[in-house]
Amino acid sequence: MSIAIRGAFVDDMVEIEGVFRRASLSNENDRDLLMGHPEWLTLSEDGIREGRMRVAVDDHGTVVGFATYLIVDGVAELEDLFVDPSQMRRHIGEALVLDIALRLRELGFETLEVTANPHAMAFYRYVGFEDSHIVETEGYPAPRMRRPIR
Repeated sequence: MSIAIRGAFVDDMVEIEGVFRRASLSNENDRDLLMGHPEWLTLSEDGIREGRMRVAVDDHGTVVGFATYLIVDGVAELEDLFVDPSQMRRHIGEALVLDIALRLRELGFETLEVTANPHAMAFYRYVGFEDSHIVETEGYPAPRMRRPIR
């Protein structure tokens, strides 16, 4: 199976929301917290409408992952990165991070930051992020990480 990465369309939203929900709930350490805050399982269309969301699609055009970046106060941040649990460990997340990094490099950024879910630390380190500091999130303290954009 091959994967293509493209800009997201509003018509993709149902599939994107499915990936988001399945991936979010696949981590048993977060499941109870998320189920206690169902509003956290709602995804905005802003990233799509503003051209900041990229999707990974399979040979059939099915969305199997997505990533969104956000720029706040001059800092480029990986806002969302989700891969369908059935497609994890196939380098889709890595491809999405590299695609977002390329877009941000074209916009003149040299660094990409992320507030990482603690269970995903190994992945983020694998794709070049380094620990920066801990930040408070609504759910728990989480590592803030940075990677150079190459």
